[in-house]
Amino acid sequence: MNDFTNQNHIKHALNTISLEIDALHHLKNNINENFAQACQIILSCQGRVIVIGMGKSGHIASKIAATLASTGTPAFFVHPAEAGHGDFGMITKQDVVIAISNSGSTPELTALTPMIKMLGIPLIAMTSKLNSPLADAADVTLNLGVTKEACPHNLAPTCSTTATLVLGDALAISLLRAKNFTAEDFASSHPSGSLGKRLLLKVKNLMITGDKIPLVHPNATIEQTIMEISSKGLGMSLVSEDGKKILGIFTDGDLRRMFAQEKYKKGIAIKTLMSKSPKTIHEDAMAIEALELMNQHKITSLAAIDDDCHLKGIIHMHDLIREGIA
Repeated sequence: MNDFTNQNHIKHALNTISLEIDALHHLKNNINENFAQACQIILSCQGRVIVIGMGKSGHIASKIAATLASTGTPAFFVHPAEAGHGDFGMITKQDVVIAISNSGSTPELTALTPMIKMLGIPLIAMTSKLNSPLADAADVTLNLGVTKEACPHNLAPTCSTTATLVLGDALAISLLRAKNFTAEDFASSHPSGSLGKRLLLKVKNLMITGDKIPLVHPNATIEQTIMEISSKGLGMSLVSEDGKKILGIFTDGDLRRMFAQEKYKKGIAIKTLMSKSPKTIHEDAMAIEALELMNQHKITSLAAIDDDCHLKGIIHMHDLIREGIA
């Protein structure tokens, strides 16, 4: 091993970054009508976008397909070597193919171009070699414009994979904007992610219902109310005569204030101690709205109601935290 100093490591890191930045500057200068044409082809596609590539380009192709799929353009990765052994059947006449090869001469890709042509589907090439078999076969070629890798031997794909990745992102975002793909649309394709939960989950999906709701009659004593609060574990109890119309709320904070102000009297009815205007939220409201309301009023729970203002459940801060919304 060479005796590299820390400065050597830093120098080579900065040189690598500089070379990759230069590659992106060249890529930026190559964005032209061909890029717009590729976008139009994909927007007109009635099927899926099939992204193919070998080796490091294959890893980038897989990421590009995933980015397209999550931003409103149905896409998936097909390994070109496997395509030659049966997986080509995954490609239909309604699809578009994006083929990635910096050299434009990857044998596994060029072997597929006759079959792609036979299906009569558009082929978009991403390559740095405009006079290559892949570029010659393509309906439109997106020029990566990479002439030098960061690898000192000019062998390991570095600048070329970075440029390809960025070009794929540029395609995805341009298509996203053309389709008016919204944050809600994004959430629909990421239902388990934090954004998906924030934009998809409603109060009724998270609220506590039935016998788990802390609830007492207005004539219940303070002692009975404390027992209800303790048994349900939400730090509060709603007050209602019929279990539908909410008359008030009594919280742990109210309990502390009662003792601090020496208002405790054994057997006193909770209706004389409760707060008469509890904060509520409609059961069909988004969970994120419940969080905003709780933060606004510095409270930890809300009564969930229906169109008739009848009690349907309780949503608590703990539920929002558990789902990653808070």
